[in-house]
Amino acid sequence: MSSYTIDDLRKDVAEGRIDTVLACQVDMQGRLMGKRFQAEYFIESAWKETHSCNYLIATDIEMETVSGYKATSWEKGYGDYTMKPDLATLRRIPWLEGTALVLCDVLDHHTHEEVAHSPRAILKKQVKRLEDMGMKAYMASELEFFLFDQTYEAAQASGYRNLKLASAYNEDYHIFQTTKEEEVMRAIRTGLQGAGIPVENSKGEASAGQEEINVRYADALAMADRHAIIKNGCKEIAWSKGKAITFLAKWNYNAAGSSSHIHQSLWSLEEKPLFFDHTGKYGMSPLMHNYVAGLLAHASEITYFLAPYINSYKRFMAGTFAPTKAIWSKDNRTAGYRLCGEETKGIRIECRVGGSDLNPYLAFAALLAAGIDGIENKLELEAPFVGDAYGGKGVREIPRTLRAATIEMTESAMLRKAFGDDVIDHYTRTAEWEQEEYDRRITDWEVARGFERA
Repeated sequence: MSSYTIDDLRKDVAEGRIDTVLACQVDMQGRLMGKRFQAEYFIESAWKETHSCNYLIATDIEMETVSGYKATSWEKGYGDYTMKPDLATLRRIPWLEGTALVLCDVLDHHTHEEVAHSPRAILKKQVKRLEDMGMKAYMASELEFFLFDQTYEAAQASGYRNLKLASAYNEDYHIFQTTKEEEVMRAIRTGLQGAGIPVENSKGEASAGQEEINVRYADALAMADRHAIIKNGCKEIAWSKGKAITFLAKWNYNAAGSSSHIHQSLWSLEEKPLFFDHTGKYGMSPLMHNYVAGLLAHASEITYFLAPYINSYKRFMAGTFAPTKAIWSKDNRTAGYRLCGEETKGIRIECRVGGSDLNPYLAFAALLAAGIDGIENKLELEAPFVGDAYGGKGVREIPRTLRAATIEMTESAMLRKAFGDDVIDHYTRTAEWEQEEYDRRITDWEVARGFERA
């Protein structure tokens, strides 16, 4: 929750510090979509509600109007949804002159009920399930990305070939190299901090030009909100500096993938850590055993929400710190699920499956749904894996393709119960379209491999 209020906004508008308000909803890809309001009009009436075309939660990454959705179509006329600003998310945006931003819930234009397949509504439903059980989830998502010494326009004009990375060598934890990138990274850290997102650190990551930004954990909804704003902010700040950033999960075969590791723990509504038990092995409570068992039991079913694109699956390669096995292990970065903070109140499970291209609302919701199922059914946790998980034999694999993950999602009784049939059918269509679009495209690899020799 931001500490910036509508009264603070009114004062800033009256005194000339803010002239623009961004009212944003989050689309299926996790991007911010919305309108730029003249600030005076926003505080007069738009803070109550505004409207958007309902196709915004039924398009692909290219904004293509995709057929096959029950919720909206050309036949239905692509009408409006209501965007209801959540004033708890209102904040100044320091890197944009005179600008504030607020996130909106998406409501049915006629009933004013939340649109069930909107990402924020999906996560809020799982948060409510936890609240009804007397619990709340804290989460933190680490975001990795690549920084390029080119503008987005230059990268596009080159056909995304011969891109110039911000560094020429692996810069994992490298202070001197990241000093050379501080113009961008300092602007990102201070900008996010000024927008009410408490930043912990940035660092170099495992490949040339690769960065990571870490912010303080928060309740699940607040962290998803932060995540969406962070990604948009990083791009805007890099653009303003004449640079480009990509959150593509695997931008180059020879480079490491970019992840979004998700740390998660459950607490009581009175802020008691429910995963910690000083008498349990590693400090794990029986509740944590059940929760992690749920993550593992449904690991294949939830993979689509952690890896939503064709490219997402190119990241799952042995020896790259991206997992290939959906198993848990104690402080082991080769496993899909890593136990962190053992024997402390900060004990948590880190999901290492998701890439930097995930939608945080959908990913968090899927993880919570799986964990809740483990708790409700008191699932028993298997023994932790020991050793190099890449070489593990006879253990649970992460689906290796979007096609495989889509089948697991659409056939999941757990997800259909947690999210609703209409929601799963909606995202099944999204996944199918992504696959269809890829299947009919000709890649550079195919042409180079077979132009002469086929």
